[in-house]
Amino acid sequence: MNDPASPARLLADTYAAIARTRMEGVALLNPALAVEAVDFELWSHHWLGVLVTPWFMNLVILPRETERWHSVRVGDTVHYAFPAGIFGFIAAHEAPVGELHACSLFSPMFEFADQETARVAAHAARAGLFEAANREVLQPEETPRPAGAPMSKREFLRLPDHEPRG
Repeated sequence: MNDPASPARLLADTYAAIARTRMEGVALLNPALAVEAVDFELWSHHWLGVLVTPWFMNLVILPRETERWHSVRVGDTVHYAFPAGIFGFIAAHEAPVGELHACSLFSPMFEFADQETARVAAHAARAGLFEAANREVLQPEETPRPAGAPMSKREFLRLPDHEPRG
């Protein structure tokens, strides 16, 4: 969160306000945890990081270059390709942050004893996106198609790139 242009502070402040208001008294909150935006850095023309809250931990992508942002309806899924594979991110909108794309890592958060443990998991999850060794191995029914055969939807979604697909 050291980059002054990063939306990490705004994101964390927004979700801290949600924790104090809409989430107050909800049973699925882990009282040992606080809201924290972890490892937000530039990636593929946008901001990528992990949002830790007392009720969830999500990978989050926020727009930086709006002309390259793939805006979709709230609730729709956008697929992003990383060295570790292709991941679906669900579009959300939260004022004053605006549109964001989120990929759930944990919910609820009761398996985390403290903020430091959650932070370590957040660091590891974000770093793991960029490790090709984390890519799932193809299952037998997902063997590569013969040359010239039509591409399945699954194959299309697994095409390697770093641009969003909706």
